[in-house]
Amino acid sequence: MSLTGALSSAISALNAQSQSLSMISDNIANSDTTGYKTTSAMFENLVTASSSSSSYASGGVTVSGRANISQQGLLAATSNATDVAIQGSGFFVTSDSASGGTTYYTRNGAFSIDNSGYLVNNGYYLEGWRTDADGNVVGDASSSSLAPINTQVASTSGSATTKTTFAANLPADAATGATYSSSMTVYDSLGTANSVAVTWTKTASNAWTASFGNPTLSSDTSKTTGTTSGSVAITFNSDGSLASTSPSPATISVSGWTDGASDSTVSLDLGTVGGTNGLTQYASGLTTPAINVTSISSDGLAYGKLSSVKVGSNGVVNATYSNGQTIAIYKIAVATFKDPSGLSGNSYGMYSATADSGSASVQTSGANGAGTIYGSELESSTTDTSSQFSSMISAQQAYSAASQVITTVNKMFDTLISAMR
Repeated sequence: MSLTGALSSAISALNAQSQSLSMISDNIANSDTTGYKTTSAMFENLVTASSSSSSYASGGVTVSGRANISQQGLLAATSNATDVAIQGSGFFVTSDSASGGTTYYTRNGAFSIDNSGYLVNNGYYLEGWRTDADGNVVGDASSSSLAPINTQVASTSGSATTKTTFAANLPADAATGATYSSSMTVYDSLGTANSVAVTWTKTASNAWTASFGNPTLSSDTSKTTGTTSGSVAITFNSDGSLASTSPSPATISVSGWTDGASDSTVSLDLGTVGGTNGLTQYASGLTTPAINVTSISSDGLAYGKLSSVKVGSNGVVNATYSNGQTIAIYKIAVATFKDPSGLSGNSYGMYSATADSGSASVQTSGANGAGTIYGSELESSTTDTSSQFSSMISAQQAYSAASQVITTVNKMFDTLISAMR
C-alpha cells in the first residue's frame, strides 16, 4: 500500500538525517582536534522491485559515513620541539606499549617526552629507526627494525680525540739541540679532557723531532692519566716549507687511561708537504729564538649531558648535549597504505590496518611517495565549520520535512479509517 510505503520511506529519512547530524556533530566537536579527519554522510536511495508504470512503491534512503582520512590538513607552527606533522601521504607509526605492543597509525603528531624518555601521545609510543650521528639509518629501514623512540638512548655525550692539527713556526735561527714546549688537548673515549706536552727539539739545520709526554688531567696537570708512545721526525725545505715527517702519516697513541677509557690513536696533521699551512721553519728574528704557535686544535668532545631534543628536517630526531654537541639519534618512520580510507578508526586519532586498507608500507620521510615530516608543526583538523553549519541546516530541514510526511500519512490514515466507519 502506497501510504505504508510513504511512511516507511519517511522513517528511513528520519534515521538517515539523524545519522548525518551525528557525523556533523562529531566534525564540529573536533574542529580543533590535531590531525582530525572529517566524516561525510553519503546518502543512497533504496528501490523496491514492486514499482511499475501504473503504481509506485517507495523504497527510502540509507546513509553511510565516509571517513576523509587522506584529506590534508593545514600545518601550523608550534613552540614544542617534539611536535611533528606530515605534508603529503602517510601516517606516523605508533605502539601502545614500549615493548612489543599493538601497532597503530596516526596523523596526530602532538608528541612529548615522558619520564622514561619516550616520545608519546596519549599513551601511544612514536616509532622510528636508530641512526648514526649523521642521521643515517643503522641497518635496514624496514618495519621489522622499528622501535619506540627513546630520547635517553644516548643520555650523555663525549668523543675521543682522533686528530690534532698544528700551525706553528719553529725558529730557523735556533741552535741545534734547542728545545721548545707547547701542549695539545686530548679527549679520551669517556670525554675526559687531558693535556699532552709537546717538546720540539732541533736536531740539525733543517730537522726537528717532536716528542710527546704522558697525558695529564687538564684540570689538574699533576695527575698523569695514561701512557703516550710515538714521536715524529720533521724536516724542512730550504725555503722554510715542510719537507717530510716520519712516520707518515704522523700518529701517536695513548694507552692505559686511568679512567678506564679505551686506548687512543691520534693522527697529527702537521701541514701539507711542500706547503706552509702547518709547520714552518723561518727565522724568528729574536735575540732569543722562540717558537710561534698559531694554533693547535684537536677534535673530540668533553663529557656532556642530554639537554634538549628536537625533531629536525625529514623526521630526524636530534639530541643536544651540555657540551654543545648535537647528534641524530633516530629517524621517524612514515607508513603509507594502498587504501588509507579503509583504515579502522580508534580514539585519539589512531587508526588500525584492515584488509581493505592493506598492509603498511614503511618509508623514510619523503621517500617513495611518502609525505615529508616537519618538526615543530602540527596538522590542523580538516573541519570547515562554515560548511558543516550549512550541512547541519540541510539535515535539519530534511528531518523536519520527513516528519511532516509522517504527520500527513497519519492524517490520511485517519481519513481512510473514518470512511470505513
